[in-house]
Amino acid sequence: MSRKRRQTRNASHSWDDGRGRKLLYGRQAVREALRAGRRSLHALYLAQGIKSSPVLDDIHRLAEARGVLVEQVERRVLDEWLGHTHHQGVALAAGPYPYATPFQALTLARERGEDPFLLLLDRVQDPQNLGSLLRTAEACGVHGVIFPRHRAAEVTPAVVNASSGAVEHLLVCQETNLVRTMNELKKEGLWLAGLERRDDAIPFDKADLSGPLGVVVGSEGFGLSRLVAETCDWLLALPMKGRINSLNAAVAGSILIFHVMQQRLNR
Repeated sequence: MSRKRRQTRNASHSWDDGRGRKLLYGRQAVREALRAGRRSLHALYLAQGIKSSPVLDDIHRLAEARGVLVEQVERRVLDEWLGHTHHQGVALAAGPYPYATPFQALTLARERGEDPFLLLLDRVQDPQNLGSLLRTAEACGVHGVIFPRHRAAEVTPAVVNASSGAVEHLLVCQETNLVRTMNELKKEGLWLAGLERRDDAIPFDKADLSGPLGVVVGSEGFGLSRLVAETCDWLLALPMKGRINSLNAAVAGSILIFHVMQQRLNR
């Protein structure tokens, strides 16, 4: 591979194995992708000389159980393919992420006999923030995550890694018009609570969030867009006591998601 081609690949974050197949990376992300089995899985690449561990043994066992080819490659090859990310000597060639629909998320809630619990993200663009929110959502029993198709991060290998593979077990939906989707969810009986630090916002611990609910989290630095905020049934705020009067999207959203889960468990 020429130096020019390698630089272009790293700059564009294509993360493929030279055969046009996208690569997931990181031990937890790869293990969860294999566990979930929702994508087409082509090949597992392990760095030569990598030391055995319980996680790696599990990855190898899962790959064999799913009939995935296991190949040993030089670590420098993984570095070239993945742009020197922290791949931990593991990569998985996999098909596209299987996006779902809001209807599937609502159906999942009904199948579990639970009130729908959705997470809606308004233009969250940072892969680390998105990955952290997806990890929290999966841990707290969120039935589906919805975000816009444009001006928002997608489920890329970086997002899968940031979520520690949690996104592989989630129903994630890309919608063309978030406000229209919000109105459709309201017709299905969901209440929408937006996270926004404003004077008219309700303290998050004073609201009843135990029923059919969609939590709406805004973008980094800008919060909720005007139309999204206006479409919410109410706005919630987190209390602040320090000199810094805001949290990033992942931290603030995670606090609210855990609070909702706690209310639902305590009903």
